[in-house]
Amino acid sequence: MNSLHPSPDNPLRIGTRGSPLALAQAHETRARLMAAHDLPETAFEIVVIKTTGDKVQDRPLGEIGGKGLFTKEIEEAMLAGEIDIAVHSMKDMPVDQPDGLAMTCYLPREDVRDAFVSASFDRLADLPEGATVGTSSLRRRAQLKFVRPDLRVVEFRGNVQTRMRKLGEGLADATFLAMAGLRRLGMEQVAKAPIDTIEMLPAVAQGAIGIEQRRDDVVAATLLKAINDSETATRLGAERAFLRGLDGSCQTPIGGLAILSGDELHLTGEIIRPDGSERHQAAISGPAENGVEIGAELAERLRKQGGAGFFDAF
Repeated sequence: MNSLHPSPDNPLRIGTRGSPLALAQAHETRARLMAAHDLPETAFEIVVIKTTGDKVQDRPLGEIGGKGLFTKEIEEAMLAGEIDIAVHSMKDMPVDQPDGLAMTCYLPREDVRDAFVSASFDRLADLPEGATVGTSSLRRRAQLKFVRPDLRVVEFRGNVQTRMRKLGEGLADATFLAMAGLRRLGMEQVAKAPIDTIEMLPAVAQGAIGIEQRRDDVVAATLLKAINDSETATRLGAERAFLRGLDGSCQTPIGGLAILSGDELHLTGEIIRPDGSERHQAAISGPAENGVEIGAELAERLRKQGGAGFFDAF
């Protein structure tokens, strides 16, 4: 796509993973671009790209490379000129993009909370001692072990539908999913209870969709500028700076959430040992325009709280 306006003969190619949730996010992106620029659906082509994270389902993400597993092949396709933009779940995105690529657009953020999902129990506190919880998230696993060390936590990879099937087969008594994903799939009823962020701090950038482009693609930049949500961009700027200052991979359980109140940004963060034996939390506020600096400062505070060797242990 190299003209100023996408058309049925020269469509804007939107790269995405093929899961139902990823496709829903790509469709939302397309719909917003259509509305913003008064273009027909045929001016866009959704291109499904299978990633390593989708292909390897039998091992924890941390074992096979962490963040980047859901983005590498998509980014390679964009650098090769096979797609024009890419739609990502921002919590899957590494904090740095490959040379030549940039995150330039964020859609309005959805519900950031985690959801408790179970066929037999209504909330986390109802789980009996020794109950089995399935999750593929190091963060959720560590948070669970911190508040309920009695629980048995098992690996639970796969998209929303796959995890719901595993739950139905009795492989676990409960699991956790992102409220944002359930809402985008029209499956809110699956959540027995959204979990307050005070009880379970979400992953950095949870609930946010980001759109990536080639840095030198002026046409894509112009199209995306019209649908960029500045509030989400500000919040994610702080959260991702916080993540960058700590680790930025899937190897460390990290939670973080930025909230805007007028021109003030409030950022809360935590680091946890994978076995839940130790947790450090901190919060910081400041002018929203200084979000990136606020994120970096909070990361430094938590590094000091954790002390030498906290991150080396895993």
